[in-house]
Amino acid sequence: MASAPVEVFAVCSANAIERSGARSFSLSRIDESGEARPFPIVVVRSHRDEYVGYVNSCPHSGVWLNIGSGDFFTADRAFLRCGRHGAAFEIESGLCIQGPCEGKSLQPIALAVVDGEVCLCGVDLVEEAPPNPFADDAEETMDIMIHPE
Repeated sequence: MASAPVEVFAVCSANAIERSGARSFSLSRIDESGEARPFPIVVVRSHRDEYVGYVNSCPHSGVWLNIGSGDFFTADRAFLRCGRHGAAFEIESGLCIQGPCEGKSLQPIALAVVDGEVCLCGVDLVEEAPPNPFADDAEETMDIMIHPE
């Protein structure tokens, strides 16, 4: 029995994130009720040149990890951290090893690198912006609503 194809959406060029770096993106996904909801994510490129992704939300309070300074990392760049409470998370697993949510984990997202693009897999994203009735050319729409922060 053949399985349904997995949705794959390009988020950014693999080279857009430096090694041991991270970028956040504000996407919009379709929830269980069919409504579009904000979907903030963070894509991390490890020092081993691997890409991991998480929902950009601290399990302690739900704030973006990069709130405040805009940085995702501890001072030594060995761990992801929450800018509000200082919780530290393992980069590869998302497990909180220090802070108010110790033992909890960041919510992982499935990523793949396809043809030099970092792609989000298996998430039903809003693919097109609604037509703008005030635009000169109503045919122009976005393929995916992605807003780097």
